[in-house]
Amino acid sequence: MTRVSIQPSMLTWARERAGLGQGDLARRFPKLVAWERGEQSPTLRQLEEFARAVHVPVGYLFLPAPPAEPLPVPDLRTLADQPVAQPSPELLDTLYLCQQRQDWFREYAQWHGLPPVPFVGAASRQDEPVRVAADMRETLGLSVGERQQLRTWTDALRQMADKAEEAGVLVMASSVVGNNPHRKLDVAEFRGFALVDDLAPLVFLNSADSKAAQMFTLAHELAHVWLGESGVSDVEAGRRPTHQIERWCNAVAAELLVPQDDFRAQYRPGTSLADEIQRLARHYKVSTLVILRRVFDGGFLDEQGLWAAYRQELERLRTLERRGTGGGDFYRTLSVRTGWRFASAVVASTLEGQTLFQEAFRLLGIRKTATFYTAARELGVLA
Repeated sequence: MTRVSIQPSMLTWARERAGLGQGDLARRFPKLVAWERGEQSPTLRQLEEFARAVHVPVGYLFLPAPPAEPLPVPDLRTLADQPVAQPSPELLDTLYLCQQRQDWFREYAQWHGLPPVPFVGAASRQDEPVRVAADMRETLGLSVGERQQLRTWTDALRQMADKAEEAGVLVMASSVVGNNPHRKLDVAEFRGFALVDDLAPLVFLNSADSKAAQMFTLAHELAHVWLGESGVSDVEAGRRPTHQIERWCNAVAAELLVPQDDFRAQYRPGTSLADEIQRLARHYKVSTLVILRRVFDGGFLDEQGLWAAYRQELERLRTLERRGTGGGDFYRTLSVRTGWRFASAVVASTLEGQTLFQEAFRLLGIRKTATFYTAARELGVLA
């Protein structure tokens, strides 16, 4: 039995990178402790299986030292000038997958002669957020009044995502890496990111977050597209970000979702603040934290009152039990995970013979031909 020569420390690094202890892998790799101590070496087959288990390219394990793994786009998640921790494999792999999807769609757009998306990079940080938000509402066909008529936050989020896709933005949302339910995305690490491109601008939402919070994240990432700046965000409506870009995008997002002029007309200063933020959150289909920030922006609350109310509301939200929603219909989930604009393009290109089925399966997270054809019908590509 041929064994491979590697640095034992690389096994430890790969395991810890995946957030796993030796005990988590003991059943699959009973000799792992001996491998990490350098007392024994794995076979190539064992090493390949180990690499799959810890979600690392097997080639990394032959390196003399761990490679640097910076985010491929600007990291805008720092707080108070303190850098965040090393990005998790889940965040990195989600970014890489979305970049691959974006590259594919860019080639597809070029092949079909699709025009550049006109609003990518149309704004600058010198522009007033109120003006940019108004331009976004007009371009996307968003109406505050129309959103208020929707029953749920889910309906409002779906409507906003659909309108963004109709305008040319690829909107993808998932709570796991690809379609792997065992690799969950952590809201505490990131809530979304934007990958700016003139032919294939892409916005990703961490759908492990609440629908109300995702509304603000989507608006924030769309502001990134207008600004022409890619980045990974840890969006929180009430918090004042360190990065100037994030402050500007937060201001645009708040104005897009809750226009200050309309908010002033709706707000009732004489009522309980707790009751009022709940009422207006339902009215605008946003989170209560967004409403609290707009109360402050409107001059109805001073800074001390804002942060006292903000901490109290944040604690209330954190103590709420998250309700399980089940898996839902796979084909509807597919159009959310990859966005209907992207999924429809991949399916159509495959049926036209321009994209291999194997590549389509990889991009869409589909394993069976029957599933592909069912998805094609659900997406309206096949009658």
